[in-house]
Amino acid sequence: MDKVRIQFSRFSAFYSPLILTIAGNFLKEEGLETEWSIANSPATATKELSEGSVDIIQSAVSQSFNNPPSNIIHFAQINQMDGFFILSRTHHESFDWKKLENSYMILQSGGQPLAMLKYAFQKAGVDFNKIKQIIPNEGLDMEETFKSGLGDYIHHQGPVPQKLEDEGYGNVVAKVGEMVGLCAFSSLAARKEWLKTDTSAAFIRAYTKAKKFIINNDAKVIANMQSKYFPNIKISVLADCINQYKNLGCWEGPINITEESFNASVNIFKFNCMIDETPIYSEVCLDSSIV
Repeated sequence: MDKVRIQFSRFSAFYSPLILTIAGNFLKEEGLETEWSIANSPATATKELSEGSVDIIQSAVSQSFNNPPSNIIHFAQINQMDGFFILSRTHHESFDWKKLENSYMILQSGGQPLAMLKYAFQKAGVDFNKIKQIIPNEGLDMEETFKSGLGDYIHHQGPVPQKLEDEGYGNVVAKVGEMVGLCAFSSLAARKEWLKTDTSAAFIRAYTKAKKFIINNDAKVIANMQSKYFPNIKISVLADCINQYKNLGCWEGPINITEESFNASVNIFKFNCMIDETPIYSEVCLDSSIV
C-alpha cells in the first residue's frame, strides 16, 4: 500500500476537508496508507515539504508570496473564507464592530490571521490602533489567558470560540470571514514532481470525495466521524463549529484555487504592506482544474 505523508501547519476544525480525508477512510479506499503530523509553524511545514520529509502540507497561498521554494505549488483549496471568530466576554443584543475600539483583545500574533483581521477592521471602519492588544500570559495559550479573566474579546479559530461559549466564558459575536469575503485562505501544497505520481492522483480523488461529503452531509455526522481527532471537544461543540463553517461557505467552491480568490488574498496582503513584489498566480498555484 502506498503511503501519503500529510502535515498540518495548524490543526483545527477549519481544516475539516483534509481531516475527513483521513478520518472518513477516503484515502484507504484509494489504497493509500496515511502518516500525518502537525508542524511547529507554517514555515517549518514549507521547509519540510520542500526537502521531501512530507508529501502534502496544509498551507496558504500567502506562504508563497515572498521568496517561495521553486519546487512547491499550491494545488487545491481547503477554505475560500477566513475561519476566525471574535468572541466577546459580555453579551451583546446586537454587535457593531466599532465596539471593538478601545477594548482589550487577545489577538493572533501575526501572519495571515492578523492580516485578514486588520483588513476586516478597515472594511468595518474600525481603527486598529485603538485596539489594546493583550499578549497571552507566559506559559498559557490564548484560550487559557482568556479563561484567566484577561481580555474583553478573543480572536481565534474554531472550535476554541465555540468551546469557550459552551463553557460560559462568552459569546461569538462576529465571523471575520463575513467581513473579509472570498479569498484564498488555506490550501494544499505539494512538490511539483510529486503531483505527477499515481499517489498524488489517488490523494486528489480521495480529497475530492471528502470535500463533497462535507458539503452534502449534516455537521453532526461530520463531527462524529472526526471526534477522535478532537478528544477535548464535546461532539455537540464540534458539530456547532462545523455547522458555522458550512453556513459561512468556507468549503464551497471548486477544488482548485481560483485566480479570483488568489487575487483577493494578494490585495489583502498589499493592504498590510506584506508583499515585496506582486506574486504571479501561475507561479504559486496549479492553474487548471484538477476535477
